[in-house]
Amino acid sequence: MKNSKLLSTDQKKELMNLLQLRFEKNVIRHQNINWQDVQNKLEKNPEKLWSLNEMEKTGGEPDIVGFDEKTGEYIFMDCATESPIGRRSTCFDREALDLRKEHKPENNAIDMATAMGIELLSEEQYRELQQLGKFDTKTSSWIKTPEEIRKLGGALFADRRYNHVFIYHNGAQSYYGARGFRGMLKV
Repeated sequence: MKNSKLLSTDQKKELMNLLQLRFEKNVIRHQNINWQDVQNKLEKNPEKLWSLNEMEKTGGEPDIVGFDEKTGEYIFMDCATESPIGRRSTCFDREALDLRKEHKPENNAIDMATAMGIELLSEEQYRELQQLGKFDTKTSSWIKTPEEIRKLGGALFADRRYNHVFIYHNGAQSYYGARGFRGMLKV
């Protein structure tokens, strides 16, 4: 039986070429990182390559933004200028989706991220990403939410306006056409 979380040879080649082009075009995001080392790591982790492909398919434009010295892992984040278009109009999580009585969105951010094998960005990670460029100037993105906020029905989202990063709250069941989520993957 074929594993649905593996890419075909052609898909791998196409994605690796795209990731390498993005890597070379945006060196400021990952100084002192060698593409060949990244490529070798990706080739040894085909399930991570599948997740990066899911990030790409939904408009995330994943790129390397760092290296975790403790774990020896490369850190990929969605680097699309605006919140990935294929992940917008989602409420925060399954509980929030189930609470909606009408006008339910098709999906929720947490379930989508889990299915893709990625994590939502934390507030700290979101702020780190914003140091590398100007993201979400017209959209917003759900971010990881502390349990004590989520228990009370809320969820956090972030954006960049007036050249400043803002962190906001909203009911977890809310959704907007301009709000999606950004993901992170360690390889």
